[in-house]
Amino acid sequence: MQVTEPMRKMILTGASCFALGAGGMAFVSQTADARTSPNAETFKMLELFGDVLSTVQDQYVIPTDDKKLIEAAIDGMLTSLDPHSGYLNLESFDELRDQSRGEYGGLGLEVTAEEGMVKVIAPMDGTPASRAGVMAGDFITAINDESILGLNLTDAVKQMRGAVGTPVALTLTRVGEEEPIDVRLVREVINVKSVRTSFKGDYGVLRLSAFNEKTGQETEDGVRKLMRERPDMKGLVLDLRNNPGGLLDQSVEVADVFLDGGEVVSQRGRTSRDIVRYNARPGDLLNGKPMVVLINYGSASAAEIVAGALQDRKRAAIVGLTSFGKGSVQTVIPLRGGLDGALKLTTDRYFTPSGRSIQKTGIEPDLEVAMNEKEAKRVARLSSFSEASFRNALDAQEGKTRSKPHDPAEIPPKGFDPEAKDADFQLVRAVDVLKAGSVRAVPKLQTAQVTPAKSAPVVTPR
Repeated sequence: MQVTEPMRKMILTGASCFALGAGGMAFVSQTADARTSPNAETFKMLELFGDVLSTVQDQYVIPTDDKKLIEAAIDGMLTSLDPHSGYLNLESFDELRDQSRGEYGGLGLEVTAEEGMVKVIAPMDGTPASRAGVMAGDFITAINDESILGLNLTDAVKQMRGAVGTPVALTLTRVGEEEPIDVRLVREVINVKSVRTSFKGDYGVLRLSAFNEKTGQETEDGVRKLMRERPDMKGLVLDLRNNPGGLLDQSVEVADVFLDGGEVVSQRGRTSRDIVRYNARPGDLLNGKPMVVLINYGSASAAEIVAGALQDRKRAAIVGLTSFGKGSVQTVIPLRGGLDGALKLTTDRYFTPSGRSIQKTGIEPDLEVAMNEKEAKRVARLSSFSEASFRNALDAQEGKTRSKPHDPAEIPPKGFDPEAKDADFQLVRAVDVLKAGSVRAVPKLQTAQVTPAKSAPVVTPR
């Protein structure tokens, strides 16, 4: 389905996300509905706000910047609604518009705020952050040896930005690591090509790192390239691991490449009348060749839409770890034509073709596989790196909850060398599923046990 520019949506991960690399942006030109007059209580509270502002102006220990105070108040109001709503001042609005085009400067990070700390949603492929080994779930505690604990997200992001070619040092804390991790990066112009192609034996591998304005076309081009290079290609692995999402319309275009018509996703707003359905066009570019989709806890929003659509439509098996669980849609509403910045407001939930909301719960794999033992321990002992970790996250409409910490069904067996060239256990198992023809038919490995006996029960593949 073709989505026109004025009605495009974004589905970013993270509270008040400011992407230093990942993510996307969409815009809708509209003004606030002023038909409903505020009631008396609202006027009273606005008067209270004026009194507080006046008192701060007169009595705070140092002079204050009224504009910054009011912007912070607006942002605080919006972020109290849910982690993804927020206020974008003019500078932030311009930066995010640049990001949606897939070309911008920075480190290649998608970050969010969590309880006064800056948390990494995902590093982008081929950027300074990914090359330095920054991982999804890391907390950034210091920039250039100065603590940023308690600093608001906007100011922290500004410190990480800078002139291309200049260095920046980040101090990270990582679950499972006792000592802080120091990394040095050099700022670059991030020109994100969201699609890369390769082969694993007779099977093509299409890696999607983000959903920007170019992703749909790049996906189609990537599939055609694989089929030209290997006309006898037997199947495809679509790799969406650590893909933090981006533009809603691009997720529809990507799913459209692999589906022969039918629904991809629906978005539903406040009332039963606020439903929009997005459908694929006839024609599967792969002509029915088997598919596997790889996901993990860094796969979010647009990536989850694609994975959920292909899973529900029985087009692909899902291999990896349960995804992030970001099932809401944000609309960017320019204020005074963008001269006063914009609101980023949660306006809809999205649902997979079968009617599932994955908000908080995520997409569960058909075959659960951890990349290595360290990753398995994170899944077995923690449930914090997900949408469900945000205190004010929207609930799934069905009232479902995310699976508890547990031992992943599979980890690399003894003898698997994670340091070997191109070693990727999740990809190996994805190809095994393609070779076997289904998850049910794939030879099972011995179930891993990475936690004490009293841990949650092992989750077996469906």
